[in-house]
Amino acid sequence: MKDNHKKQSIIIQSPARINIIGEHTDYNDGFVLPAAIDKNMVIRLKRNETPHIAKVTATNLNESFTFDLKSFSRINAGWQNYIMGVVHELQKLGGKMSGFDAEFEGNIPIGGGMSSSAALECSLAYSLNVLFELGFNKAQLIKASQLAEHNFVGIKCGIMDQFASMMGKKDRVMLLDCRSLAYSYYPLELGDYQLLLLNSNVSHTLASSEYNTRRAECEEGVGFLKKVFPEMTNLRDVSPEQLVSLKEKMPEQIFRRCRHVVSENQRVLAATKALSEGKLDILGQLIYQSHFSLQTDYEVSCPELDYLVQQTQDKDYILGSRMMGGGFGGCTINIIKKSRTKEFVAKISEAYQQQFGIDLTPYNISIEDGTGEIFSTNKN
Repeated sequence: MKDNHKKQSIIIQSPARINIIGEHTDYNDGFVLPAAIDKNMVIRLKRNETPHIAKVTATNLNESFTFDLKSFSRINAGWQNYIMGVVHELQKLGGKMSGFDAEFEGNIPIGGGMSSSAALECSLAYSLNVLFELGFNKAQLIKASQLAEHNFVGIKCGIMDQFASMMGKKDRVMLLDCRSLAYSYYPLELGDYQLLLLNSNVSHTLASSEYNTRRAECEEGVGFLKKVFPEMTNLRDVSPEQLVSLKEKMPEQIFRRCRHVVSENQRVLAATKALSEGKLDILGQLIYQSHFSLQTDYEVSCPELDYLVQQTQDKDYILGSRMMGGGFGGCTINIIKKSRTKEFVAKISEAYQQQFGIDLTPYNISIEDGTGEIFSTNKN
């Protein structure tokens, strides 16, 4: 009788994410302050009555590929690796699945720093878990999605993107401890202000390679620090004073990479406090500080992002602005007075076009729930 009640098809949505503050801290076991937003990936999954053949279609791209669930391997590059990576990680956990057809599409800007990749991974992991009754919890699905990116895509991302996409909550930001995965929600109450994303519409080719390089540089810094502070395991454990005390014993570039991570962790905790106390001006100052640290110490910004932030600094109706995401392109996140948003967007769009010859894309966003089921059908 059980087979008669198996789900035959399912539709799942998984959202993009923003990050108020806390960039490049997650893979250093630090703190982040993300939220899920009203841009998402939607996946339609159904059993196809074959034992082990999967067909997946990227509707936006009008591309499809088919693979054998019993025998597959990563390809040189492409969205297919995200799909196969998730399947691979769920299989490693003991997940048993039969053949399926999947179609996915979304309205998350690719390369916009909102983590369309995590939304794809989480939507697929969640839908496979439900359709085939794999029995995994959300923590396992989040980790499988992250490891898919590590092992099949080749980007050693932290846990923040997948966690925020899966666990987001409407009108709340999330303080996430990326070491323990302890998290707590905070109301995002901006009053007369709102969040505004400005998509630079550039995505420099450095992004993927430099991401892994930054991670290696942080690990190199940890190596220097452990010689003096053997009890520490990563940059999360280092105080600013301890780091400064070893400035002369490590390469200057490695010191600056470490200084960003250590100071950014402090900014995240200070931002959470400011948000709780309704001190939006302090939150804005911390957001600016984050950008300048990413620009000068971590060196993951680019001229387009720096220009967009610079153009906000003399505006008393903008509290804070910074680059968001891995870097080298994508969006800035801004806290701006609602009544001045339309005027500002018009001016900055014209100025940006004149400066770089590129159209700017603004996004007024809302904070929404994380991954969840939209629709399903059972076998009669």
